Amino acid sequence: MPATYEDVAAVARRYPEVVEGERHGRRTWFVNKKAFAWERGFTKADLRRFGEEGISPPDGPILAVLVADMDDKAAVLDAGIRGIFDMAHFKGYPAVLIEMDKIHKRVLKTALEDAWLAAAPKALVDAYLTR
Repeated sequence: MPATYEDVAAVARRYPEVVEGERHGRRTWFVNKKAFAWERGFTKADLRRFGEEGISPPDGPILAVLVADMDDKAAVLDAGIRGIFDMAHFKGYPAVLIEMDKIHKRVLKTALEDAWLAAAPKALVDAYLTR
């Protein structure tokens, strides 16, 4: 069964101080006012870039998640996990994209936890990890 944004919301609520809101008209999950996961549709520019690269954009819902840094991003992408990808707009930005209809819910949970850990203040992360 494909993952949904409701699955994202349920997982995200498990982490301390998460607030669900909206940014740019899309559902976004924040910790300490910093977005760590958000719905990500494709802009006209994104669609044009896909076309220039000779590939079709993914069809289903997309989630963007923060990663700790560019090395972490490279490691996530190099792992070759089905449903996790990058695109031109995100080059040089510490986040990856997730095809919700292709990702296993266990992988989604890990990606959200890693995103939360990347965005949360150090004291909150420390308290979470030592609970």
